[in-house]
Amino acid sequence: MQHILTLNSGSSSIKFALFEEDAVLVETVHGQIEGLGRNAPHLEAKLRGAPLADERLDAASAADHEAALGVVLEVLQRAVGRTEVDAVGHRVVHGGLAFTRPIVVNDDVLNDLQKLIPLAPLHQPHNLSGVRAAHRAFPGAMQVACFDTAFHRSHPWVNDTYALPREFYDQGVRRYGFHGLSYEYVVSRLKEIAPLDEKGRVVVMHLGNGASMCAIRDGQSIGSSMGFTALDGLPMGTRCGQLDPGVVLYLLEEKRMTAEAVTDLLYNHSGLKGLSGLSQDMRELEAAGTPEARQAIDYFVDRIRRELGAMAAILSGIDAVVFCGGIGEYAWRIRERVCQGFEWLGIALDESRNRASHSLISSDQSRVRVRVVNTDEEMMIARHAARLLKQS
Repeated sequence: MQHILTLNSGSSSIKFALFEEDAVLVETVHGQIEGLGRNAPHLEAKLRGAPLADERLDAASAADHEAALGVVLEVLQRAVGRTEVDAVGHRVVHGGLAFTRPIVVNDDVLNDLQKLIPLAPLHQPHNLSGVRAAHRAFPGAMQVACFDTAFHRSHPWVNDTYALPREFYDQGVRRYGFHGLSYEYVVSRLKEIAPLDEKGRVVVMHLGNGASMCAIRDGQSIGSSMGFTALDGLPMGTRCGQLDPGVVLYLLEEKRMTAEAVTDLLYNHSGLKGLSGLSQDMRELEAAGTPEARQAIDYFVDRIRRELGAMAAILSGIDAVVFCGGIGEYAWRIRERVCQGFEWLGIALDESRNRASHSLISSDQSRVRVRVVNTDEEMMIARHAARLLKQS
């Protein structure tokens, strides 16, 4: 039996899952540590769906990713005893032009991924910190990088480029798209539960603290709301989404902001948090009821609806819509508001199904199937790592 550990390393968190593979992949442990480098980091973990840990950690035990991996090891030993890890699969946000499929990480690969940090400054450094820490913690394990951009490399040229001089496209300035591991998993689920949809024209909405939409035909990405970086498209928890580039020029030239200050503004203080002046958490915004919170939600919904119309144009019609991600899977009011008024496109929700978050939430009369799929990036990473283990 082989054991595969998956890691999703963020700026202040690390999500982990342990999988066993005999005939099939089975997740045994799932957890996360939040608040890395802060005073009271928090560990939560489950063993086969049952609570395993829910506790505050001292700051030193989760000061950085390497320290946090020590905690992960303790959790795994508590859950399944001393287990040899055969492979560690990592979510890496940006693969650039060179990395279009999962790959075994060596020093050369790590150096190449380091060069992509300017394209994903909020995520890439922490993804790579997790790779380095895992290499030290599991020196005998295969390290596998799985890229959020890889799924979108099937874009046609018109959905992949910007109207800049051609040399910039050749140098890599193009629409990469993100959340590819989530979209890839959703496509795999559709293949199991709705094969006709998987072969058709589908718009998938990954709505969470990071949010994007993808136009998929016959299982292939042909358009994404995100572009060169993970800033583009929909407004997110703390990221601005679509923005006139002239605003950036104005901030630099007229407001005399530094590039670092603009980066911090657009990545960390915009989106739902910036609009509401309150929070990036949709649950808090819905409960708050302040005018600013309502306006933040209004803007979020409006941008999704605009993008849904654009995706319908890219696909020349829609056969199915899929909601996933934390907001997409649990915020029924957002799903309801997004779909309202799209009867002309063939979308009609069933109110009771939607409020109960059923897997199929469209009405029986709806020409477009509307689904809720619980996405599982960890499972997708584990599948890729298992495949590369078999090939080694």
